[in-house]
Amino acid sequence: MASVELVKVAKRYGKHYVLNPLDLAIPDGSFTVLVGPSGCGKSTLLRLLAGLDTVSDGDIFIDKQRINDLDPADRDIAMVFQSYALYPHLTVAENLAFHMQVKKVPRQELQGKVEQVARLLGIERLLQRLPKALSGGQRQRVAMGRAMVRNPRVFLFDEPLSNLDAQLRMELRAEIKSLHQQLKTTTVYVTHDQVEAMTLADQIVVMKEGNIVQQGRPLEIYDRPVNTFVARFIGSPPMNLLEGTIAMRDGQPGARCGELWFPLPAKWHAAAQHQGDAPVTLGIRPHDFLRVNAAAQPVATLRIMEVTGETSLLHMDWGGFPLHIQFAGRIECRPGQPLWLEAKAESLHLFDTQSGNRLGETP
Repeated sequence: MASVELVKVAKRYGKHYVLNPLDLAIPDGSFTVLVGPSGCGKSTLLRLLAGLDTVSDGDIFIDKQRINDLDPADRDIAMVFQSYALYPHLTVAENLAFHMQVKKVPRQELQGKVEQVARLLGIERLLQRLPKALSGGQRQRVAMGRAMVRNPRVFLFDEPLSNLDAQLRMELRAEIKSLHQQLKTTTVYVTHDQVEAMTLADQIVVMKEGNIVQQGRPLEIYDRPVNTFVARFIGSPPMNLLEGTIAMRDGQPGARCGELWFPLPAKWHAAAQHQGDAPVTLGIRPHDFLRVNAAAQPVATLRIMEVTGETSLLHMDWGGFPLHIQFAGRIECRPGQPLWLEAKAESLHLFDTQSGNRLGETP
């Protein structure tokens, strides 16, 4: 295990920065997930850690040792790739043992390590097969095992589940989490899938256009996104964003969004007063709505409904805004049918429309 620290690290090609100078601390034994849209710089950051790309500016430290000039083989880092990167002419056992053979590990120790890792990953019966005889999930387990036998200080995962179907992704996600809990090895995991980020991470780092936008524990980021980009990116379905202004009704401050008016809880009163007439953006998570028999708000109209069995996702038109609304269980409703809705006031989010930044709350 090891701590990892990036200090003013940047990557550029000519004058073009693909990774702007950034600072990042990854605690010893943590599971840190780098998440963001394609092209945000997360895979570039991982390659810099692995030594597959050179740092343009700044320094990278592992356990306070500067590693900028170390070869990848000397960094004591193991990487699991999206494409598996297995040797096609070697059996599973030979793939697992390859690094130890290069290091001239004694045969008995090598066999013991291969068998131990194979048991941990549930691939004991596959040891004599070639990669072409394996499924995608089995190949990814072998790729993970090949990294594990090295017993590295840091694991790096570069979108390892993106080539798998939904069921396998869920199963391997659970396995990766379980392995981390057992091994306690510092892990840096890259994905564009925010569900993976939420379920796996101790610490999430949200990236955009080569910058770190927000970092913290998963539920901290989910509950208090720093701007509208994070609000929409973290959460599935994404947060609804409605543009409006601050308005008073019967002495109660609220957000007026077209024909809709939402009373604001006390934690937003100071921010609302400070915002004045400046535009605001109201954020409402899809699960933070209530279906009621009647309401002061205009009626909403159902466009499309998606039912999974455990949840119902409603695509609505409400006061001129398209909204995603999620209810637990099954909802009796037909397209075109009117519904009356209320938003849970305590769960509202408020952002400055011009900057997109979250407004300050009163604790």
